[in-house]
Amino acid sequence: MARVALVTGGARGIGAAVAGRLLNDGWRVVVADLDVTGADARARAVVADVGDEAAVAGLVQGLRVTEGRLDGLVCNAGISRRKPLAHLSLADWNAVMSTNLTSIFLLARGCADMLRDAGGSIVTVASTRAHMSEPDMEAYAASKGGVVALTHSLAMSLAPVRANCISPGWIATKGPPPTEEEHAFHPAGRVGRAADVAGLAAFLLGPDAGFITGAEFVCDGGVTRKMIYPE
Repeated sequence: MARVALVTGGARGIGAAVAGRLLNDGWRVVVADLDVTGADARARAVVADVGDEAAVAGLVQGLRVTEGRLDGLVCNAGISRRKPLAHLSLADWNAVMSTNLTSIFLLARGCADMLRDAGGSIVTVASTRAHMSEPDMEAYAASKGGVVALTHSLAMSLAPVRANCISPGWIATKGPPPTEEEHAFHPAGRVGRAADVAGLAAFLLGPDAGFITGAEFVCDGGVTRKMIYPE
């Protein structure tokens, strides 16, 4: 029987790359997103707001009825609000927290028994913004720091279900191609690709990562380790 994975925010960007990689590896994949346009046709796509408790309950019940098991939970859904602190409303703050952080709590709570039964694991997607900041990103940075902490907490509470976190840096998923200068800024010699994160997620969900849990993997081409001084 094929292993089953749920990928949130799986219709585009990093989530789509993760879903595609798992499908290529033989997984059965369920994609959840607010807009499933563009989701891989091989996946079962579900429209769901994963920050909403009732929506998550429906999503989990659908997994129980349709797939009957869950081997991998990839919590990738995320949004941001870039606003000066004085203009960041509580509604903005709550929207970011709901999608980026509360969704992981809801999904882990709802899927815990299926993951235990299958000997499965969880992969969350945080960000290097959990460790380094730029102006006007308070909600996003706080939510991603919370993802890192929540992940290692889940690794303890749900053991032996494994839970690990990926913190991507600059991953080119849309917009114009990066410039040569932008590639050269990275010690790895290039800007990241969605496939870089997808490959790491596939590894963490697989048997070769069986002794890894509660860990954070920074996938950023070395930027957060780079010392930068003014010229």
